[in-house]
Amino acid sequence: MDSSSYHRRRHRTWCCSFAVPPSSPDNPPIKPPKPKTQAQSKPTNLSSSSVPNSPQSSKSNSRIPSRIDPRRILSPGRVSPIEDTLPDPSPLLNSVPHLRSRSFRAPVSAPIPPPPMNAGVAGVGDGFDVRMSLRGKNGGCIVLELNSVVLCANSEVFAGLIADYRKGSNSSNCSSGSSNKMCRIEVPEVDNLGVFRETIELMFEDDVPKKLLKIGVYRSIDVLEVSAGIMFTKGVLSCLQYLEAVPWTEEEEEKLRNLFTRFKFDDETTRDILGRLYLHDSEDSQPNVARQLVCSITTCVNANARNELKSLVKGLLCKSSVYEKNHLDLSKDDLYSVCHSCIDSLISLFEEASNTANPERLTKKDTNKPMIERISRQVDNINWLLEIMLDGQIAEDFVDIWSDQHQLLKMHDNASPMVRYELSRVSAILFVAMATRKLQCRLEARSGLLQAWFAPMLLDFGWLQRCRKGLDIKVLQEAMGQTLLTLPLKQQHTLFMEWFHHFSRHGTECPNLSKAFQIWWRRSFLRGSETYAIESR
Repeated sequence: MDSSSYHRRRHRTWCCSFAVPPSSPDNPPIKPPKPKTQAQSKPTNLSSSSVPNSPQSSKSNSRIPSRIDPRRILSPGRVSPIEDTLPDPSPLLNSVPHLRSRSFRAPVSAPIPPPPMNAGVAGVGDGFDVRMSLRGKNGGCIVLELNSVVLCANSEVFAGLIADYRKGSNSSNCSSGSSNKMCRIEVPEVDNLGVFRETIELMFEDDVPKKLLKIGVYRSIDVLEVSAGIMFTKGVLSCLQYLEAVPWTEEEEEKLRNLFTRFKFDDETTRDILGRLYLHDSEDSQPNVARQLVCSITTCVNANARNELKSLVKGLLCKSSVYEKNHLDLSKDDLYSVCHSCIDSLISLFEEASNTANPERLTKKDTNKPMIERISRQVDNINWLLEIMLDGQIAEDFVDIWSDQHQLLKMHDNASPMVRYELSRVSAILFVAMATRKLQCRLEARSGLLQAWFAPMLLDFGWLQRCRKGLDIKVLQEAMGQTLLTLPLKQQHTLFMEWFHHFSRHGTECPNLSKAFQIWWRRSFLRGSETYAIESR
């Protein structure tokens, strides 16, 4: 079989491919150049039934260059990119009207019939009776020669445009006595020429999901937008089914969410995919997810998993999180409820350490771990909750709660130094937060905290230096001094003298508050400008 018979038997229904580009005003035959003295022949006007590659009137032929590469007009592939941007005076329809404002609703009618398979090369009589010009917003143009039966069967928008064009064309042909079966449609201001072309190609694809799988999720969302705009039912349903079945990146999810705010689809078509985008149940019917997460972490016994989950949940709940917290917002009452539970567990552990705990309250899971490890775990939980409170600026009440722990203070005096220092780790977080202005509380709260936990901090400072657990000792010493200086001078006198006597006996086992002590001394015993001058120096 020779190549010419093969081309005649190929079945193509959606674009043209010429072995040799036909002659036309836009595509004149290439001839050897003639001498300049020889007169040029005038181009012959086409009749109304002719089909030029790029429709132009005879009046505009003078604006066309005398020599155009045939490959710029028609390529041997499916799509014919046209670089000529001259206006076309032949009757062309305007762009698809209001594509973005249309809403898609899947019809309940019979399935779309398959497009007819017309054999032969391109031509009006062989099935290619629509020439669609796509013009991009930023320049560029693509011309597609298509089959009107396939377009009408797949797109309600194009079906209406073709019908309107033929009505106008028939009336004009009857008056002029000529016939022109080629329907011309122009779509200007196309955002993405490639996406629009791919959407049209899907109308001629037998396996649309396979095509979508090749182009990927991000491109399929663009195809979905165009399909919804031109009312391409098969394309919309195929895109939605594909997108619902594959995972998305955060960028793709946001792009899809924006698309659903601009286009309205019926609930039956988009029920599954909207279920992945939005939580349709009301907040009242949803359990407190954040509280469940926090409770799970504070009761977790695996150290590595607990530390990993603490970092994860804190990142989700903190104020600087990039995630929306509509259903992960942790209320103050929930947070303090979990915190009270941790403090109660800490009291029980100290009672067990001092042999005063009720054996019935102990479980096998509790007694399997060493006492030091269990106490340290509860202190870590309290400090983690305290960090979340500080980030949410709701930690003021915790200062009063911690100051009123008289039972812990009493057991602190009798507990082993290697256990009791864990309590001072909580006090250290509060002192640092006050000194760095992350925690602002009233004078009574600051005074109560220092009256209760300043002396235990002096006793435990040596162990805090040896077992820092992420604590910056220099920052802690500076914070203790700064917090003391926020009290009235009379209270400062009592606490600084207590520190002075303790430091004189224990030395480096006690925090060094010399700098704050000097400031207190000057403010207390030096007056007027002399105090200001010394502090300035």
